[in-house]
Order: sequence, then structure tokens, then C-alpha cells
Amino acid sequence: MLPLKVIWNPLEGIDLGFFTIHFYSLSYVVAFVLGWYIIKPIFTKDGISHEKLDPLFMYTVIGCLAGARIGHYLFYETEVLFTDPLHVFLPFKLSPFEWTGFAGMASHGAAIGIMIAMYFYSRKHLKKHMFWILDRIVIPTAIGGAFVRMGNLLNSEIVGKVTDVDWAFKFVRDTSDPAVRDALYATGIKDTDKAIEAVVNDPQYATLLESIPWRHPSQIYEALCYVALFVLLYFVYWKTDKKQKVGYLLGLFFVGLFVARFFIEFVKIKQVEGGENFIFGLNTGQMLSIPFILLGLLLMFRPESWIKRED
Repeated sequence: MLPLKVIWNPLEGIDLGFFTIHFYSLSYVVAFVLGWYIIKPIFTKDGISHEKLDPLFMYTVIGCLAGARIGHYLFYETEVLFTDPLHVFLPFKLSPFEWTGFAGMASHGAAIGIMIAMYFYSRKHLKKHMFWILDRIVIPTAIGGAFVRMGNLLNSEIVGKVTDVDWAFKFVRDTSDPAVRDALYATGIKDTDKAIEAVVNDPQYATLLESIPWRHPSQIYEALCYVALFVLLYFVYWKTDKKQKVGYLLGLFFVGLFVARFFIEFVKIKQVEGGENFIFGLNTGQMLSIPFILLGLLLMFRPESWIKRED
């Protein structure tokens, strides 16, 4: 088999001198803008005024970002909610001051945040059951998730476990990895970017580069799963009558996304210390995925009478 191993050393953003536009942040912008264009013809098909798109966009952005941010600290770093609650909503830490950006976003929290936002959006703007709009926004949400995971890849974060597969990546910019930190420290170069470039490109540091392990590109695995889920949801909406069953597409989204997330967690390193061994060795992400999978199956296979249509 042809080896496809990659020494991953990408640009993480556009340096403007006084400020850096990170590609991870841009991935969210692309996801939301693309989502607007995907949902527009869906509203046309369903006879919904395009005037309702702008408030939908705002509710979705706020629900997704707030939910993802709060969810990360609620599920993974609970102590921060009490020791530095402002950091949950601000891109820096206090005591001491440190610019961090908005690192730390949980997909489970985003799902909950969007559901809450759609409840209020539906009541105020659509006068329909909130599952009606959720059935539709999960279509662009799936492809948006793929862009976000590619943003994680560009940031060299949420990396996979050590492996020897032929398509492994060497994440030389993942300074949370002790092996990477040791290699950069051994160069004696204080500037992190220059140390990375030396390790990657200077033959005299070949042994240091070799010491950095190959890992699963778990971000790509997830992105590909989300693209496949988008294609499936898009097909089901446009080519079948399943959209007539309120909650069906939402359920399919939950099952597809969180089943993928559940299994990919087996090849991802844990995101925070602790929470690695609950039942049968499952980690936090896997335990949080199970309720969403069960809810998805319930929505897909429930009797029609359980949810009354409001349109």
C-alpha cells in the first residue's frame, strides 16, 4: 500500500501583524454562511418567507456558540465555571492575563444550545413545533461540522492516538504533546515557530523529528463522516417523504453524528485529564453520545401520534 503519512505543519491563520485571523475561527464563519445558503431553498420549498432567515441565522449562531462553549466547561472543565466564569465567554484568562482565544467547544453542548435556541425561534417566528425547524437546520449543520473539524485539523488539535497506519499524521504543532514539547526544547530555539521549522526542515534535527509519534488524523475521520451524513440528510429531505414525520430528520442526524463520534473517540486522545474510564472504559465524549443516539432512535421510530403537528 502506498504510504500517505504526513508531517503536519500548516499555517494556523493569517497574520496581520497586530492580529491573527485563525483558520479555525474562519471555519465557523464558512459553516454559518454556507448553512444560510443551504437552508434558503429549503424555506422556499416549504413556503416559508425568506424574511425569517435572518433571525434563524442569529438564533443558530448564538445557540451553537454559547452551547458549545458552556458545554465544554460543563462537561470537561467544570471547575473553570466556578474559578474563572468570565473565561467561558471571553477569549482570555484572568489571574494572570493570558490570551487564549475561544479554545474549547463541545459538540454535545452545541446540540443542546441549538435545540434551546430553536424552541424560542419557533415560538416567536414560525408558530410551528420546534422539531420542524430542527429537521431542516440539521442538514447544513452536518456539513458545517465538517468545516469545524477541518479547522481543528489546521489547529493541530483534537488529535488521534499513536498509530502506525499508512495515513498517519505527525502533528508537530501540537505543543500539548510532551513528545513535541521535548523535541522543540531540545533544539535550544526559544521561538516556537522557528523551533518547529527547524525540527521539520533541518536535517540536523532529524532524530528529534523522529521522536514525535505518528497519530490518527481523527479530525479527518469525523469530517468525512459529517460530509456523508450531510449527503444522507440532503437526500432524505429532497427525495423522500420522511420529512413529513416531524422529528425524523433530527433523529437521523443524532444517530449518524453521535454514532460516528462514539466510535471515533476510540482513536482520539482524551481532551482533558480524567473522565477516561466510566463504564466499559468509555470516555466522557462517548458517555455523552449515548443519550443523543437513543433520543435519535426514539424520534425516528416513534409512533406519529407522539408529536402533534402544528402546521
